[in-house]
Amino acid sequence: MNPEDITANDVNTYYEKLKEDARASGYHLNPDESFTKELLESILINQDRYGYGACPCRLASGVKEEDLDIICPCDYRDNDLDEFGACYCGLYISNEILRGKKKLTSIPERRPGPGERKLTKKITQKRSLGSLYLPVWRCKVCGYLCAREEPPEICPICKVEKERFERFI
Repeated sequence: MNPEDITANDVNTYYEKLKEDARASGYHLNPDESFTKELLESILINQDRYGYGACPCRLASGVKEEDLDIICPCDYRDNDLDEFGACYCGLYISNEILRGKKKLTSIPERRPGPGERKLTKKITQKRSLGSLYLPVWRCKVCGYLCAREEPPEICPICKVEKERFERFI
């Protein structure tokens, strides 16, 4: 399939599925439907081109193992949402942005360069449970665990809010 073969129907189908998945998991897609669909079309093009849906705002290598961190949703999404209210490409936004309580700003690139990624991968592989890179948060209602700087806005399992999480490790 060529990028020209991706139809509006393909993009609309992907949009509706992703919108539902995001909502069910406590995330929000950018409400600018035209902008969001352009991003999704680019992800579909990358899916066709590379065999995986790399973030359209980053340069993919074409080697899946090297690009696992930028397959949408990328590894940097939650930290960007917590700090800036949106992910790097603007596909996902926070509740504050959605409700107009926070302004959307440009987001700096978190992805390290190729050399630093290789070094980080080696270091991460050597870590033990006692020296985790990120704190682990536990939902006090359902027990869901996640490793990230801050707990999610909404538990993807039972849908309770951030305040119901406790630091687990």
